[in-house]
Amino acid sequence: MPSTGASMSEGNILRWLKQEGEAVERGEALLEIETDKAVVEAVAPARGILGRILAAGGSEGVQVESVVGLIAVDGEDPAALATAARTAAVTPGPAPSPAPAAPVPAVTAAGGVSPAAAHERIPASPLARRLARETGVDLAAVRGRGPHGRVLRADVENAARQAAEAPAPLAALAPGGTAPLPASTVAVAGTAVPPSAGAVFEDIPHSAMRRVIAQRLGEAKRTVPHFYLSIDCAVDALLALRAQLNAQFDGNKLSVNDFVVKAVALALRRVPGCNAAWTETAIRRFAAVDVAVAVATPGGLITPIVRHADDKGLGGLSAELKALAGRAREGRLKPEEYQGGGFTVSNLGMHGIREFAAIVNPPQACILAVGACEPRPVVRDGRLAVATLMSCTLSVDHRVVDGAQAAEFLAEFRRLIENPLAILV
Repeated sequence: MPSTGASMSEGNILRWLKQEGEAVERGEALLEIETDKAVVEAVAPARGILGRILAAGGSEGVQVESVVGLIAVDGEDPAALATAARTAAVTPGPAPSPAPAAPVPAVTAAGGVSPAAAHERIPASPLARRLARETGVDLAAVRGRGPHGRVLRADVENAARQAAEAPAPLAALAPGGTAPLPASTVAVAGTAVPPSAGAVFEDIPHSAMRRVIAQRLGEAKRTVPHFYLSIDCAVDALLALRAQLNAQFDGNKLSVNDFVVKAVALALRRVPGCNAAWTETAIRRFAAVDVAVAVATPGGLITPIVRHADDKGLGGLSAELKALAGRAREGRLKPEEYQGGGFTVSNLGMHGIREFAAIVNPPQACILAVGACEPRPVVRDGRLAVATLMSCTLSVDHRVVDGAQAAEFLAEFRRLIENPLAILV
């Protein structure tokens, strides 16, 4: 089981791309692994024959460096791997608590197949079956998108999400529609849930990504001494320039966030003290300007990174951001695309959020929270006027960056945003 990063201790095996007895080349994609951040392909470490698979597709919590398969290299007999397979050990994570069996009718149609037996016949990955049991999803009603219609984990998650979003009764009526049934039979979105003082609820199992988010940001909020600085940027000139550029060029359209990321990168070049991280022995100041951008995915938040963002043109940066965000939502980011970075941008303006304060993502020292662009009253030359303003809040790790330096960064950022031609030069 390979490691895709320093923080990875275990992972899930989604599927093998090769079968036992097939030839493999060194560096060829061999299996798909799900980490807390993404789905990555693990490559074969040697050329030979895949003789034994010790951890099948759907295995969860497999420890890093444990043996998941055996390759017979040149001169070795694949049949002899049976002996080696008995000595190799796969170290799984903690065994999940057994899920309660789905209730099935006591009486079935004469000559028919019981619902439980029919359920087991449906082609589905082991991970999808377990998730279906935990969420109460009927595999027979799920359309599989895997090979030959096989139901995958993502198919079950989509079905569970759609069921949760569907309107559900707060109480169920007995036949005749008068007296309520016992609380233990009340269901939410078609899923039976245990009663709790009459409350109706649904338990959604934690994903690996959600557990890591909880651990890292919980620790950050407890241990990092945050302080916050906010500014309002007038963006009328930026919006006019963006509209002019988008009207002249076909294809990729520039977004306000593209200008924000580029302005952040240029401001970090001029105020490098904010492009830094905390370590126990020193403040680490980065030479390269690598900006992470928060992207919401079905599994949680992830921050793909635009490397050397200060050296990229606005058009190229925009295209790269869109490609990274697309791969992030599909869970197809490579580890090098989301690990590292010296500064993070989190933009909720497209959701109509006026302003907010984000949590610093250690070991980085700063994260910029960007709000919506909206018309507001302002005073100019002693007269009341209307301008389009964008509120931005910088969250700062006070161990790394002091207030004056953070204020200098925000002033430079606002200068660039309010004079957008400077971003293009």
